[in-house]
Amino acid sequence: MEITINPAIAAKVHGFKAGFIQYNTIEVDASPQMLKGRLQLFQESIFFDLQEKPVTEIDGVSQWRKVFKAIGKDPNRYRHSAEALYRRIKKQNYLQTINSAIDLNNFFSLQFEVPIGIYDLDKLQGDSIELRLGTEGETYTGLNGRENSLENLIIACDDAGPFGSPFVDSSRAPVSEGTKNAVQIIFLKPSLSLEESEKLTKSLMDMFVSIHGGTGSFSVIE
Repeated sequence: MEITINPAIAAKVHGFKAGFIQYNTIEVDASPQMLKGRLQLFQESIFFDLQEKPVTEIDGVSQWRKVFKAIGKDPNRYRHSAEALYRRIKKQNYLQTINSAIDLNNFFSLQFEVPIGIYDLDKLQGDSIELRLGTEGETYTGLNGRENSLENLIIACDDAGPFGSPFVDSSRAPVSEGTKNAVQIIFLKPSLSLEESEKLTKSLMDMFVSIHGGTGSFSVIE
């Protein structure tokens, strides 16, 4: 799978980079008790931390709010997915288990404070993915059940068009218990160095493979 970033993003967001992981022959199932327990305990810890500070003071949340502002999206109206998770937890509306891949993806997003998407590779079209800015009139039906405007959002596109973003993913390629091959996109903190970004992406891949089996390969694109 070839991955590219449209230059228009880098022109607006200094230090923009993304981690990409491709998984093959994985086994997605109900989350093991170990993952369920870690996710629950982590959310409880975050809830207590957020009694002392607002969500917007979390470093990754703050950096990605600035990214949204730089690309022309109001971060108070369009909250990136990591911020949305934190705000749920602040209200004690804890995340419920879905499946091992999505639960782990949410855990990573909270741990690293950034939006992360995971997609069923067999539901995508073509051999390449491009990250670019959405254009006027572009929309897709999101996992939130609504038709979402993609104008000025960073979006992930295959040959059939947009399928994901750090705001909300489309309903076209979600990972399910039947998924065997997947691609994960980590919308990294712009402040991270390339070396730090590669270390983070590899650690995420290694933990995912340890639970789901199969193989993984990763790259960081800037």
